[in-house]
Amino acid sequence: MKIVVASGKGGTGKTTVAVNLALSLSECTLVDCDVEEPNCSLFLPINLKKIEDVVTRTPKFNLSKCTYCGQCADFCEFHAIAVIKSKNLLFYENLCHGCGGCELICPNGAISEGVRKIGEIHHGTMDDIDLFVGKLDVGEPMATPVIKKVKSFALKESNKPIIFDSPPGVACPAIEAMRGADFCILVTEPTPFGLHDLKLAVGVTKKLGIPCGVIVNREGIGDDRIDRYCAIEKIPILMKIKENREIAELYSKGIPFTSKLLEYRRMFLNLYKSIDKMISDSKRVDKS
Repeated sequence: MKIVVASGKGGTGKTTVAVNLALSLSECTLVDCDVEEPNCSLFLPINLKKIEDVVTRTPKFNLSKCTYCGQCADFCEFHAIAVIKSKNLLFYENLCHGCGGCELICPNGAISEGVRKIGEIHHGTMDDIDLFVGKLDVGEPMATPVIKKVKSFALKESNKPIIFDSPPGVACPAIEAMRGADFCILVTEPTPFGLHDLKLAVGVTKKLGIPCGVIVNREGIGDDRIDRYCAIEKIPILMKIKENREIAELYSKGIPFTSKLLEYRRMFLNLYKSIDKMISDSKRVDKS
């Protein structure tokens, strides 16, 4: 089973939910897809080791063959290439998506394929938990290739339940983390901002065809707007985590709260079982 923990905004508690859910299971693989600021390892006593660099394709220009015709610049929809009339070629590598189209379209063979490093994949284990972490290099703008790579490692290496900790928001990195999941846990807060961004995240899961359920974090700080929205949209509320000073203090020390508040460990285990049942029921309906 592949479960992604996501939300429409940052700071709602995705990592908190992902880590505590992982610790509540007998065995699992946890994948930190928030590659711009991965922090699952801060809550787990795991020694991470780099297992691979993440590289992306990048064009190399042979200006001795270039006639500055501008076809490569016209082709590039990301405006990574600019050709100046004074026979200058400018390449903005951080805008390049590595599609290779400029190499194919160049009529003079002046462009060849190269690679550059944009991130790293790290791995570590703790008891029966495997942790895969993607790390985007500082200054690199594109997180999606690193997320694809860390997901591929986890899917190839693991035969356990997999939990993906998604980046915040609903842009390309979050969509890539959600893609291919069996179920999406959407973490939100009972506030106007929480509801606004939850609606965006629900829209993404519908587009991707992924069933979803909601965990309300910091229950008690707002009102019942999340309950009313989920009732209208027929989205199950899987669990509520109360606003609790002890949980906040444990979090500030990097301690998962299920290690101290055992009733929440049982709640997360029951949550997993209910998701397993929902996925099984959905597959039976699809087959019929």
